[in-house]
Amino acid sequence: MTKKERVWRAIRGEDVDHVPVGFSLHFEKDRAAGEAGVKSHLEFFQETDTDIIKIMNENLVPAAGEIKVPEDWNKIPVHSLKDDFMQRQIEMVEKIMEKADPEAFAIGTLHGVCASSIHPIEARYGYEKTRELLCAHIRENKTPLIEAFKRITDGMCQLAVKYKELGLEGIYYAALGGEIRYFTDEEFKEYIEPFDKQILRASKEAGGVNFLHMCKDDLNMKRYESYNDLADVVNWGVYETDFSLEEGQRMFPGTTVMGGLANRSGVLVDGTLDELRSAVRELIHSYGKKGFILGADCTLPTEIPYARIKAVVEAARDI
Repeated sequence: MTKKERVWRAIRGEDVDHVPVGFSLHFEKDRAAGEAGVKSHLEFFQETDTDIIKIMNENLVPAAGEIKVPEDWNKIPVHSLKDDFMQRQIEMVEKIMEKADPEAFAIGTLHGVCASSIHPIEARYGYEKTRELLCAHIRENKTPLIEAFKRITDGMCQLAVKYKELGLEGIYYAALGGEIRYFTDEEFKEYIEPFDKQILRASKEAGGVNFLHMCKDDLNMKRYESYNDLADVVNWGVYETDFSLEEGQRMFPGTTVMGGLANRSGVLVDGTLDELRSAVRELIHSYGKKGFILGADCTLPTEIPYARIKAVVEAARDI
């Protein structure tokens, strides 16, 4: 069967000839976007031969000036596909899809409402300060932030639909906000969950497949339990969050699980190729071949040799 058929069968929980494989990484800054980004993606896909080709998105929601008090979130404008950052992402997807393997299963990265709200100010304040600022402003005066979330969400919904029109099978939705050290459960449910679901629903209604990636460590995975009806594939930090593949399978019944390997340590990064192949065989034999896509907790180190990823692909196809 083709790569695309293999992934579709895994998503539907059907028998597959081999467990499909999908990995991604952030390319170096000067090789991440534009023509260089197109070339980087195509080289990665060709040299690793993964079943899934995931198009990264470094064309982020742009800076909006200083945001020091909650009312400053009114500076976040309405976003649409006409914006330069959206147009750059659309153009890159178009160029990649022109030359990518037509038999592969292609998805596009879409940053969720929490991540997309951080991007306009992260460069100014730093990641941790930005996360803390977001929480502080929501607790001080939530109205300007909710209105900004609405504007950002509307733009991301448009991108989700556009991805499908460009020939992608769907989105890889980077959901952020589940970490217990920032939002409370109640805050997450009120301020993040509705907008996450709005974007995932827009993708579904456009005929897209949703890969739900629950990003970062120390997650309260229960926050995402109600997302199951909007997710076709779920992926999270198995090792970062100490939440096993089997626990994920129980929490998201009927939904395909993607993962199995730590992305920044362990055998994928440090083991020999023989140890890596052995780990892949053990993982597949342990979990089974139905409803499973072999991958990692999150993006791989930028500098990882592509031969290591190719070894995982080959090992999966030998089983």
